[in-house]
Amino acid sequence: MELSTIILLCLIAFLAGYVDAVVGGGGLIQVPAGLILMPTQAVSTVIGTLKVPSFIGTCFATYQYLQRVKIPLLRILLFTSIAFIASFSGSLLLTRMSSQFMKPVIFFVLVVIAIYTYTKKDLGLSSMVKEANFPWYKGAAICLLIGFYDGFIGPGAGSLLVLAFISWLGFDFLQANSHAKVVNLATNLGSIVLFMLKGSILWSIAIPMAICNAVGGFFGSKMAIQKGNKFIRTFFLIVIIATLCRLGYDVFLH
Repeated sequence: MELSTIILLCLIAFLAGYVDAVVGGGGLIQVPAGLILMPTQAVSTVIGTLKVPSFIGTCFATYQYLQRVKIPLLRILLFTSIAFIASFSGSLLLTRMSSQFMKPVIFFVLVVIAIYTYTKKDLGLSSMVKEANFPWYKGAAICLLIGFYDGFIGPGAGSLLVLAFISWLGFDFLQANSHAKVVNLATNLGSIVLFMLKGSILWSIAIPMAICNAVGGFFGSKMAIQKGNKFIRTFFLIVIIATLCRLGYDVFLH
């Protein structure tokens, strides 16, 4: 692959890492660009390769968030275990069948999410979670469903995690983002393990992209933590609308 193409992919990885660290959805930038810039590669190879920078970038962003928001270790272990298995299963299913039939359903779900988030002006601006009565079963269900979705379909999984943690568990945006980053690590790792077993990762591209994605994730998480919940909410709406545009193109025009 030409050096100029790798440099362009690295720049895109930086931007994707930044966006993903703020509110999730970096794959909306990285995946379409990867498919365009690596047209001779199989889709599974492109997706598998791009999961590596996503994982590394999320690692750096997660570290930044956990400096600010403390998550109990038992919760981390439960959520990540469920998310890993669900994502691995979703990616395995993806290698055997198309996810195309699910995209219209996801599109209309995202329309509802965008309207709900926009109309609920106070959504995620303050925390309503009570640690003593933490709804473990709801958190486990979120990790199972969205973990599988991330492995099988993918677009906007980080943003869906954020919204689910806010609306189902009562987190504010900062808490939800911190939990979403931890879970996203596990979903990315689940997919990476599957694609490694299938031999579908181009490491010569994945490694430089991973470095750039990590730098973007570092700066994005710093910005989100500094600016707080209102900034993250605005960014969240932008990413949801971008996800709608991407899925809308796949469903109605592609």
